[in-house]
Amino acid sequence: MAAAAAGPGPGSGPGDSLEGPEAEAPERRRKAHGMLKLYYGLSEGEAAGPDPLDPTDLNGAHFDPEMYLDKLRRECPLAQLMDSETDMVRQIRALDSDMQTLVYENYNKFISATDTIRKMKNDFRKMEDEMDRLATNMAVITDFSARISATLQDRHERITKLAGVHALLRKLQFLFELPSRLTKCVELGAYGQAVRYQGRARAVLQQYQHLPSFRAIQDDCQVITARLAQQLRQRFREGGSGAPEQAECVELLLALGEPAEELCEEFLAHARGRLEEELRSLEAELGPSPPAPDVLEFTDHGGSGFVGGLCQVAAAYQDLFAAQGPAGAEKLAAFARELGSRYFALVERRLAQEQGGSDNSLLVRALDRFHRRLRAPGALLAAAGLAEAATEIVERVARERLGHHLQSLRAAFLGCLTDVRQALAAPRLAGKEGPGLAELLANVASSILSHIKASLASVHLFTAKEVSFSNKPYFRGEFCSQGVREGLIVGFIRSMCQTAQSFCDSPGEKGGATPPALLLLLSRLCLDYETATISYILTLTDEQFLVQDQSPVTPVSTLCAEARETARRLLTHYVKVQGLVISQMLRKSVETRDWLSTLEPRNVRAVMKRVVEDTTAIDVQVGLLYEEGVRKAQSSDSSKRTFSVYSSSRQQGRYAPSYTPSAPMDTNLLSNIQKLFSERIDVFSPVEFNKVSVLTGIIKISLKTLLECVRLRTFGRFGLQQVQVDCHFLQLYLWRFVADEELVHLLLDEVVASAALRCPDPVPMEPSVVEVICERG
Repeated sequence: MAAAAAGPGPGSGPGDSLEGPEAEAPERRRKAHGMLKLYYGLSEGEAAGPDPLDPTDLNGAHFDPEMYLDKLRRECPLAQLMDSETDMVRQIRALDSDMQTLVYENYNKFISATDTIRKMKNDFRKMEDEMDRLATNMAVITDFSARISATLQDRHERITKLAGVHALLRKLQFLFELPSRLTKCVELGAYGQAVRYQGRARAVLQQYQHLPSFRAIQDDCQVITARLAQQLRQRFREGGSGAPEQAECVELLLALGEPAEELCEEFLAHARGRLEEELRSLEAELGPSPPAPDVLEFTDHGGSGFVGGLCQVAAAYQDLFAAQGPAGAEKLAAFARELGSRYFALVERRLAQEQGGSDNSLLVRALDRFHRRLRAPGALLAAAGLAEAATEIVERVARERLGHHLQSLRAAFLGCLTDVRQALAAPRLAGKEGPGLAELLANVASSILSHIKASLASVHLFTAKEVSFSNKPYFRGEFCSQGVREGLIVGFIRSMCQTAQSFCDSPGEKGGATPPALLLLLSRLCLDYETATISYILTLTDEQFLVQDQSPVTPVSTLCAEARETARRLLTHYVKVQGLVISQMLRKSVETRDWLSTLEPRNVRAVMKRVVEDTTAIDVQVGLLYEEGVRKAQSSDSSKRTFSVYSSSRQQGRYAPSYTPSAPMDTNLLSNIQKLFSERIDVFSPVEFNKVSVLTGIIKISLKTLLECVRLRTFGRFGLQQVQVDCHFLQLYLWRFVADEELVHLLLDEVVASAALRCPDPVPMEPSVVEVICERG
C-alpha cells in the first residue's frame, strides 16, 4: 500500500486539478456535514474524521512516506514498529496478488477477444467470396430462364389450350359413361360410390338438361338412382345390420335427396327395435327360471349392449339430422328418455336383489360402472337427463344400503342380547363356572364395536376416490353427515338406548321376563358408551368421512346425556326388580304365618337367611361391573346392636306406658309424635353408579316392604319376639352393604316398633337371648 500510495508526488493530488463547479463540490459537502453535526449535537472533535490533507494518512491523497516514517519512529516503540512492518508487508502482498489476478483476467479476456476478431475476419472474407459467386450464378440463371421463356412462350399457350380440351373431354366421357358406371356400382353393391358419382354429375346435368344428349343421360341416371334408393330403403328396413350400417344407408338416402323427416322417423323406429331387444334380453336375466348373473355382470351387459347402442344411435342421429334443429333434438331426447327410463327400471330391479347382502364392494363396483357408462349418453343427450337419473339411482341405493346397515347393527345388538340371555340362563356345568358379567360385557361391547367398524368400512366404499360418483355433492356432503353420521351411527346409538329402555317397562310386560343381570349389564354398557365409546365412534366417523356439509348434526354431549339417562333408568329398574324379588319373599313369609299362635323363637327363620344370601349374591354381581362407592363412617358396635322394643330411648319412651287396652290411644299418639321428629327415608331415591348405592336402594325397598307387611298383621308375644330375632339377624349382616348403617337401624327399628304396636301383649325377648339365637343361626 505504501508503494502504491507513494506514486504521486506531494503536489500532484486530485484536488489541485479541480476547476470551476467541480472545485465547489467539496465545499458544499463540508457545509452539509456541518449542518448535520449541528442537528445531532455532535462536537467538532466527535464528528471530525481523518484530515484529507494529512500527509501521514496512508489512504489519503497527500500521503508522504518520509513524514509517515518519521512519525512512527517518534511515537511508536520498537515492538509496535515491528508489528506495523509485519502488517504493511501483509497488505503489500495482498495488493500484489490482487493486481496479478486482475492482470491475468484481463489478459485472458484480451487474448480471447483478439482470437474472436481474427476468426470473424476470416469468416467474413469467406462469406464475401461465396456471396459474390452466388450473385454471379443467379445472374446466369436469370439469363437462361429469360431465354427459355421467350423460346417456349408459343408452345406453352398451345399446351395450355390442349390441356383444357383434354379435361373437358374427360368430363364429357365421364358423363356419357355415367349410366353404365351407376349400373355397375348398383350390381356390385358399391352404393356409396354410386352416390358419389351421382353427386358429381348432378349439377352439370341439371345445368345442361336442355341439350338432348344431356337430357337422355339425366333420364337414365334418374332411373338408376331410383332403383338405388329403393335398394337402400330395402336394406335399411330389413334392420339386420348394426347402427353404423343403418346410419350409412340413411346418409346415402339423404345424399340422394330423400325427405329427411321421413328418414328421421324410420331411423328412430329401427333404433327403437334394436334397443328394445337389448332391454328384453336384460329383463330375461331377471327372470326366476335361470340363475341371475351377479350385479356386476348385469351392469356390464346393460352398459355394453343398451347404453352402447344408445350412444351410437345418438351420435349417428346428430350427425345425420343436424339440420332438423331444436325439433329434431327434442325428438331424440324424448326417444332416449323413454327407453332410458325402462333401462333404469330394470337396473333398479336388479339392484334391489342386492339389498340383502352385507358386502358392498361388488355393489359399489357395479354402480361405478353403471354411472361411468352413462356419462357419454349424458353428454350427448343433456336434455334427456340420463346422467341425472343415473346419479339419483346411485344416491337412492346408497340410502337403502345405509338403512340396511342400520338394521344389521340393530339385529347384531339384539343377537348379542340373545347370547347374553342364553349365557345367563344356561345351567352351569359341573365343576365349571359360566362366563362372568365382566366377560359378557366385554364380549358385547367388542362385538358391537366391530360391527360398527365393519359397517363404516362398507359404506366408506361409496366415497372412495376411484369411484366416479364420489365427487357428487350428495356423497361429499349429505351422505357423510346426514346419512352415515346421523342416520347410521347416531341412529344406531339411539336405537340401542331405546331397546335397552324397553326392558324398563312394567313387570307385566317385557320387564318381567328380563333377567336382572341383563339389566345390570346393559346399564354398564350404556355408561361406558357415555364415558368413552360414543366420542370414539363419532370421532372415527368424522375422520373417515370428511364432512363438507353445513347441516346441523347431533352433538356428542347430547348423545352422551341420552346414554347416561338410559344407564340410570336401567340401574334404577334393576334396583326395583331385585328389591321386588326380596320383597316378595319377605311378604310371603309374613302373610303366610300365624303370628298369634307362634311358638317361642329358638332360631332365625330360613327366609331371613335367604334374604342375606340373596343380598350377598347381588353385592357380588354388582361389584363385577361397578365400583364400590362411598360409605359413611361406620360405628364400632354396628354388628353388636340388638333389637328390642326397649333398645333405644326413642322406643323406651314409646312403650313406657302400659300395654293394657286401657291406654291404646296414648301409645299411638306417642308413636305418631315420634315419627314427626324422625328422619324421613326416601325409599325410591335416585341410584348412583356404584355398588353401595345399588345395594342401599334394594335393601330400602326390601325393608320398607317388610315394614308395611308387619303393620298389616297382628302378633302374639312370641310372634313379636320372632320379629325381634329376625330383625337383629338382618342387622348383623345388612349394615355392611349400605352407604349409611343408620338407615338399616331406622328401618329395622320401625319394623320391631310396628310389630310391638300390633301386639296385644308386647313382652320383648332379652337382648342376650336374641344374640345367642342369632349367633347360633
